[in-house]
Parts: sequence; structure tokens; C-alpha cells
Amino acid sequence: MKEKTLAIVKPDAVKKRIIGKIITRIEEEGFDILEMKMLHLTKEEAKGFYIVHQEKPFYESLTDFMSSGKIVVMVLEREEAIAHWRKVMGATDPALAEPGTLRHSYGFSIERNAVHGSDSPQTAEWEINYFFPDYK
Repeated sequence: MKEKTLAIVKPDAVKKRIIGKIITRIEEEGFDILEMKMLHLTKEEAKGFYIVHQEKPFYESLTDFMSSGKIVVMVLEREEAIAHWRKVMGATDPALAEPGTLRHSYGFSIERNAVHGSDSPQTAEWEINYFFPDYK
């Protein structure tokens, strides 16, 4: 069954000028890009997006980072999109990510790890709506 997921190219990857490499990989992995836009989150928008982490010690640094530069947000679709995108991204910590994954190739740290992806169908729906409120 086809499903949708949200993907984000984080500020570190935008600054490294590797948006195209990441999009190429997305297409090579069989995803359809249904929506895409570049934006610069305010600190408040980043806090809103990462609200589920507000009690965690990394919340402030994460939201500082995510509002530090431009990002690219996308709605991706394919069979088992969530699980497949997470496999393509690799482990959150680039040092632990499998060779060939995006985070292994382009990540620097747990926070500055190049890309984000939804972790469940419920999260995907919420995250897509956060960035694309008019998307159906």
C-alpha cells in the first residue's frame, strides 16, 4: 500500500549544497515528490514542529539549529514510504548509520544529521499538515 511521509533536508545539508544529491537519491529510491518547498523556520515554528521533544534536554539546541538556516520540506509517497525513507536516512547518529545511508554520507552529529523523516503514519500526517496545511 502506498503511503506518505514527510522529509526535511536540514540546514546543515542546505548549507553544504547537497539538496540535489538528496533529491536524486529520493527519486532513485522510487519516491514520488508530491509537494516541496524551501523555507526558513523561525525559532517559534521550529519549537512548534518539535513540540513532542519539549521536555528533552536537546530541545533548545535542536530548535536553534532547525531555525538557523533554510530547509527543504517534501511530501514523499511510495510503497512503505515511512519505513523505506527511514532506511535510506540511516541511524539518527551518523557514526552509527550504515554506509550508503544519507546520514552516514552527509551527517555530522545526532542533531546535524542532514535529513529528517516521519516515524509513523500518525506522525507523518501531523508533520505533513504542519508544513502543508492545505494538502489533502
